[in-house]
Amino acid sequence: MNTEGVLVIAEGGVNHNGSVSIGRKLIDRAHDAGADAIKFQSFKAERLVARHARKAEYQTRTTSAQESHFEMLVRLQLSEDAQAALVDHAALVGIRFLSSPFDEESVDFLDSVGVDAFKVPSGEITNLGLLTHIALKRKPMIVSTGMCTLGEVEQALATIADNGNPPVTLLHCVTEYPAPYDEINLRAMETLASAFKVPVGYSDHTAGIEIPLAAVALGARVIEKHFTLDRTMDGPDHRASLEPAEFRAMTKSIRMVQAALGDGIKRPAPCELKNRDVARKSLVAARPIEAGEELTPQNVTVKRPGHGVQPCDLTKVLGKRVRVGLERDDVITWEVIGS
Repeated sequence: MNTEGVLVIAEGGVNHNGSVSIGRKLIDRAHDAGADAIKFQSFKAERLVARHARKAEYQTRTTSAQESHFEMLVRLQLSEDAQAALVDHAALVGIRFLSSPFDEESVDFLDSVGVDAFKVPSGEITNLGLLTHIALKRKPMIVSTGMCTLGEVEQALATIADNGNPPVTLLHCVTEYPAPYDEINLRAMETLASAFKVPVGYSDHTAGIEIPLAAVALGARVIEKHFTLDRTMDGPDHRASLEPAEFRAMTKSIRMVQAALGDGIKRPAPCELKNRDVARKSLVAARPIEAGEELTPQNVTVKRPGHGVQPCDLTKVLGKRVRVGLERDDVITWEVIGS
């Protein structure tokens, strides 16, 4: 896991459309856009879906009505050789490779090619057998929690803890494409952190980049966002994905928000110290004051600049006498005040 800041994952998913060539381009563009990792999906259609299972509503809107769920997945699956080629290309480019396995065989394959963490998709969180198989690899797990109750998340974490207990990061998620803003419930991410005392993040399916930025401001350690070369391409997830320029803008903005969060200690920022004397006020002479004269509410007022006695110390100086004469608007400093 990225312990220094926000881990940004470009969710390539099945946006390679079954093509290694497109997969390589996704890797290249994700790296150029500033992503820390590129993620795909590892599955075999025959192990993932029954032949007569229906598509999700968003899939029916974005793919052919004549193509079944099973047929769609057959078209979008990658062979192990194809995935290995993408693993090698990611290493060459210098971006972390991740993939979501949907069955035990895919877990074993990903482990064999050296992935350093496993991403569990939301749909598998109640698949305790798969969670057990992944956890026993004892590699970090990033677990999406779309469609989940808190109890289901608790059950999943207990299963993982009982079977190898690898480090877990939970991602809040709303499994709809695109997800409506008024149902995102970002505060649920904070609930996950409070309830389970693990790092949290956010897997985003909204349009645009605003919600991931809000998630980072709320403490997300991981941001996952669907990524495509072109939203007009055929396929179930392209329309709910960011194109490279948009993803680059999101990543740049995430780094800015991350930098702006700071350490939480309230103190003057180095950049503002030079403005303190300009913006703050001091006690100044309201009229000419002779040497030895007593300071009173009538001959003292408050004006800029701020390098003299601060207004909060007014009661400390009233009744004291000045050592030297002052002209109107002269700043009153501690040096000119007698005992």
